[in-house]
Amino acid sequence: ASSKSGHHFCGSEARQNKDLEQLTRIEDPKGRDSEKRSQRDTIIEELRARATSLGFSAFGIAPANARPDLPQKLQSALQSGWHADMDWMEDTKDRRGTPTALWPDVKSVIMVGANYGPDENPLDRLIDPSLANVSVYAQMRDYHDVIKGRLKDLAGLLARRTGAEVKVFVDTAPVMEKPLAEAAGLGWQGKHTVLLSRDAGSWLFLGAIFTSAELPASTPEAEKCGTCTKCLDICPTDAFPAPFRLDARKCLAYYLVEHKGQIPLEFRRPMGNRVFGCDDCLAVCPWNKFASATRDSKLAARETIRDAQLSDMLALSDSAFRDFFAQTPVKRLGSARFLRNCLVAAGNSGDRHHLPAIERLLSHQSPLVRGMAIWALRQLADTGEAETQRARTLATEPDPEVRAEWSH
Repeated sequence: ASSKSGHHFCGSEARQNKDLEQLTRIEDPKGRDSEKRSQRDTIIEELRARATSLGFSAFGIAPANARPDLPQKLQSALQSGWHADMDWMEDTKDRRGTPTALWPDVKSVIMVGANYGPDENPLDRLIDPSLANVSVYAQMRDYHDVIKGRLKDLAGLLARRTGAEVKVFVDTAPVMEKPLAEAAGLGWQGKHTVLLSRDAGSWLFLGAIFTSAELPASTPEAEKCGTCTKCLDICPTDAFPAPFRLDARKCLAYYLVEHKGQIPLEFRRPMGNRVFGCDDCLAVCPWNKFASATRDSKLAARETIRDAQLSDMLALSDSAFRDFFAQTPVKRLGSARFLRNCLVAAGNSGDRHHLPAIERLLSHQSPLVRGMAIWALRQLADTGEAETQRARTLATEPDPEVRAEWSH
């Protein structure tokens, strides 16, 4: 997420003053309160209906001050180092802790969710080493682009009907969407820290509309995980120090998506065939049995990405990578880090047919790629082949981290 400000809409001053009076509760003579409540409820139902027509399956409202506990929880996580090297979380902590720190005029937060549920169990794809396994959320068009346009439509309706100021956010500012969505009644944060919904399981994209209007709050959703620990137990790297706590320093999704350096040695084998993200803790949740596959064509998986073959991904040039993953979250990773991930998957595959591609990548311009090519080669080649390549590459390799890959 970046720290760009959300989009801003505002009605005329006269309209704003007039309609905000309708939304602000004032002790008036008998009958006026009920009239204002009726007007307010009508606006909310209009917003809810519009949200549904735009493809949002969940809608709720939280007061801006609904979660006063968040600054302390955020500070505790940062002090524990659970954000790994995502320094932007530390840099934006003061604005992230509460909506009013980001925008002092916010009174209410409208939270919406869009179902992106897959039509199959993502765990089934982990057993095929020939696949370049991409997380469900990244198999489709970038959700930022899809959800942002719809949020602006919904926020525009609110601005026109009330004259209130609004700002929209889709993972593009220091906003803690998941606890706000919980406060707005969309679901609850599971033990894997992801928002869970009775209707969509683990598969909701979230969007937020901050507004200066005081809107009636929805009923928060109570946590419903009970004694279940399946999401914690399935994690291949033990990334949860406790229920409801995630340490990015042990999370495969972090290393495959956010980490800019070489993949630490202890996480390479657990990555299996994953090349972008990890869905294990999301996919195993029993609440997914109530979820349905998305019917939103813009949030449907691209078959070419869902079924991508590892051998084809290893052959992608930079331009071919950008074309293949155009308008998807994977493109932001860049081809070098993507090849780094694919080489780890190749090393885990046990398939010697990848060796020619791996050997070509030993001379790639990026040290990230050259280093992982060495590791992959050493997993698949016999001793003689590896020694030949070792002597050849060490003669010209200037990067000490790449050279060290021959010593692990």
